[in-house]
Amino acid sequence: MTQNDPHPRRAEIECWLTDMDGVLVHENRAIPGASDLIAHWQENEIPYLVLTNNSIFTARDLSARLAASGISVPENRIWTSALATAAFLKQQQPGGSAFVIGEAGILTAMHDAGYVMTETDPDFVVVGETRNYSFEAITKAIRLIIKGARFISTNPDATGPSHEGPLPATGAINALITKATGKQPYIIGKPNPMMFRSALNQIGAHSHNTGMIGDRMDTDVVAGIEAGLHTVLVMTGISDRAEIERFPFRPDEVLGSVADLL
Repeated sequence: MTQNDPHPRRAEIECWLTDMDGVLVHENRAIPGASDLIAHWQENEIPYLVLTNNSIFTARDLSARLAASGISVPENRIWTSALATAAFLKQQQPGGSAFVIGEAGILTAMHDAGYVMTETDPDFVVVGETRNYSFEAITKAIRLIIKGARFISTNPDATGPSHEGPLPATGAINALITKATGKQPYIIGKPNPMMFRSALNQIGAHSHNTGMIGDRMDTDVVAGIEAGLHTVLVMTGISDRAEIERFPFRPDEVLGSVADLL
């Protein structure tokens, strides 16, 4: 098989999951080919979901942001770590309660899942992403976890990007809370294959005929492999060829960008 030949399994792929940042957009600019690929899936009624570990925004917000960069993705085609977390908690304990650190993405998802937000004896403490972590809220989370609330987090990313440089993100706050409580969070977002399984359920897809497109070996590819998906690594995000060599596993395909899937 030469570099340009499609992988033999790709012909069997009927559904797609794709990461967003580094695959479809880079700093709010569409990556060439991304808009065409989404349009191709839409026109041919190929089931797909755009996945993101970001729990700040609602699917509607993200749909609007993608539209601003020239990519048309309806909100029901977007699956965030916030939506996956709310779906998991609804399954674990329907009609439960939670103390939530986060923004509209996770708060809306939790409300829609029938959860009550409370600071009094919640069943769960849920840590999501926010631009302004409040020391007061973190202290409250620590005390509630020590009292017995179960510790859940939307994603493990230690830092996030900003124009001035990296910002501490959810994973860094998780670590702070773990250090203070001795409790590890159960993390729903990538690389937990749970994120992909809940996405597959969302579109009625099966792992054996679904592909996953990502730009990171340590989240997208490893979780895709563990969920039994056909994995495609694109070189438009963080990973480069040397990066691939650092890991003991390999994606099924390595492509320059999503344009190569058309």
